Amino acid sequence: MKTDVIIIGSGVSGLYCALNLPQEKNIIIVTKDKADKSDSFLAQGGICVLRDDSDYDSYFEDTMRAGHYENNKTSVDIMISSSRDIINDLIDIGVDFHKENGEYVYTKEGAHSKPRILFHEDETGKEITSNLLEKVRKLKNVQILENHTMVDILENQGECAGIVCKDNDGEFITIQADYTVMATGGIGGLYAHSTNYEHLTGDALAIAIKHNIALKNIDYIQIHPTTLYSKEKGREFLISESVRGEGAILLGRNGERFVDELLPRDVVANAIYEQMKKDDMPHVWLSMAPISEEEIKSHFPNIYEHCLSKGYDVTNEPIPVVPSQHYFMGGIDVNSHSKTSMERLYAVGETSCNGVHGKNRLASNSLLESLVFAKRCALDITKDYSQMHCECPDINQKLYENFEEEYRKIVIEAIEKEKNKNE
Repeated sequence: MKTDVIIIGSGVSGLYCALNLPQEKNIIIVTKDKADKSDSFLAQGGICVLRDDSDYDSYFEDTMRAGHYENNKTSVDIMISSSRDIINDLIDIGVDFHKENGEYVYTKEGAHSKPRILFHEDETGKEITSNLLEKVRKLKNVQILENHTMVDILENQGECAGIVCKDNDGEFITIQADYTVMATGGIGGLYAHSTNYEHLTGDALAIAIKHNIALKNIDYIQIHPTTLYSKEKGREFLISESVRGEGAILLGRNGERFVDELLPRDVVANAIYEQMKKDDMPHVWLSMAPISEEEIKSHFPNIYEHCLSKGYDVTNEPIPVVPSQHYFMGGIDVNSHSKTSMERLYAVGETSCNGVHGKNRLASNSLLESLVFAKRCALDITKDYSQMHCECPDINQKLYENFEEEYRKIVIEAIEKEKNKNE
């Protein structure tokens, strides 16, 4: 197959990148599962925005402090300064952020000094991503290939010339492209306990390692403090940071409060681990008693219904929660236009690392960061567009017979190596 631009991944960054590319360019979006099975659909809390110029310094400092001041300041500035334009784009697309009396409502989450987060109930990611996907599906220049797994990139004289992928019939095919965009999401599928979909296993990182493409901070992995504790296998159900932002408190076995719930995620997660050791318990408790029943049911209906289905009525009893792997701050090293160290190859969203998040992501910056730098990626491709001229190579299928196991091993070993080096 041949196309102008190929995008691997159907989360917000991949979809928004496609929407910002010229409609005269042919685009193929390859996604490992169904198009709506991305982590972007799972984001509960909301999306940050610079409310006005007076909030800039505070927002910048909150992001830096959460990231342990290891953030790339230029990237942070770009994200914050671009936020209002992104929100306006989303509203134009049809995203329905919560309003009261005709005015948008801003909420506050952990490590934020001010309310600056727009939301749609407790399914903001689903609201944004479903609207983007609906608009992309209407574009005549975009083809979405579901259940296609990228297994390698095509390299031509040091430049990326497309990808090799495995289709839903198990056949290996090549897709040549002038430009390739990695938007493959996180690495949660490598963990026993994660809020991510299990098919997100860091394939792009393994491929980058194979081709000597620069990586950055791959040992920076965020643990979300509060997921619903369960003995069942599978993806953990996330209890949004917004719940604590609205007043929910964390309790030990004897009902004592043990931490400021609005501290950065890594601090709260570590405090929970310490309390679990102290209590000799596999979880702690989260009480929503400070939040009114009306607010719980209107602001957090999905959380309320899910917990109820598991036997917990959050309006009158605490729920058991435990930290789980949640977000990947490291990834494929990119510049401020999402360009990797290989020509014609870009990376956006969670699989990339432009340094915005530093060592620990500030709550609700993920959707915003993904959208801001996906748009910059699309504009950079458009600005310098040139055709790739090369012959498509034959595929040696034997090279990819056990790629799933091989790639998992490559990524896990690389993360452990980086972690040991920094320790």
